[in-house]
Amino acid sequence: MNLTVIPLTGEKKDGKFCFFEELKKILQCNKFTIKNGDVLVISSKFISNSQGRILEINNSKVCNKAKEIAKKFNSNEKFMEIVFRESDNILGGVAGFVMSTTNGILAPNAGIDKSNSKGTKIILYPNEPYNFAEELKRKIFLELNLHVGIIIVDSRLMPARIGTTGVAIACAGIEPTKDLRGEKDLDGNPLKVTFQATADNLASIANHEMGEGNDLHPIAIVRDSACNLTNRKIVPKEMIIPYEQCVYIRSFSD
Repeated sequence: MNLTVIPLTGEKKDGKFCFFEELKKILQCNKFTIKNGDVLVISSKFISNSQGRILEINNSKVCNKAKEIAKKFNSNEKFMEIVFRESDNILGGVAGFVMSTTNGILAPNAGIDKSNSKGTKIILYPNEPYNFAEELKRKIFLELNLHVGIIIVDSRLMPARIGTTGVAIACAGIEPTKDLRGEKDLDGNPLKVTFQATADNLASIANHEMGEGNDLHPIAIVRDSACNLTNRKIVPKEMIIPYEQCVYIRSFSD
């Protein structure tokens, strides 16, 4: 069977809503039925909307540290206050952007997005994305008796490349990576460090079909992906490489 991606059309939402009820509504409106083994790839912004993770920039009370960051990187103080609060670490930056990590995800401005929101409102990353994905996976099993994978996808700039690609900021129900160490390449040489980023690869494939503009495809179903389903709970460290092992961060920090 060939891998297929089916984007599902939804409605633009404003304010908090029950995600699971909206998912069932989207499936019904698209006349689509989930099957065992499907992987649901869901826009992080759609989940953030359901959680009410939308803030008004002008309501921010700016601390001294955020003022320092804003001055250093020539950015809006109130916006940098939110970035500072949402970041685990701030590693550097350029004018208008800081490079930071949130839940281990490396992204400009803590992944905070000004698109798909009105005026001075911004959309934050989903709250506890791994727990959200795990709970959704369990609800689908309990109500529909189906074993599926869940991936929460966000768009990301790649180093030294034009344009964005999809990246999995959390997942559940699937093994996020495949360890190829010890296997051999086409010339028979043993692979020493290679992992296949299963969740990220599926996120990028689905993101291509979901679109980046006004497509209104908040969910895509990846079918016949041949990924390994699992009942164990996935934890963030399984998809994150320590800074000291990351060739990008090591290169620039040295």
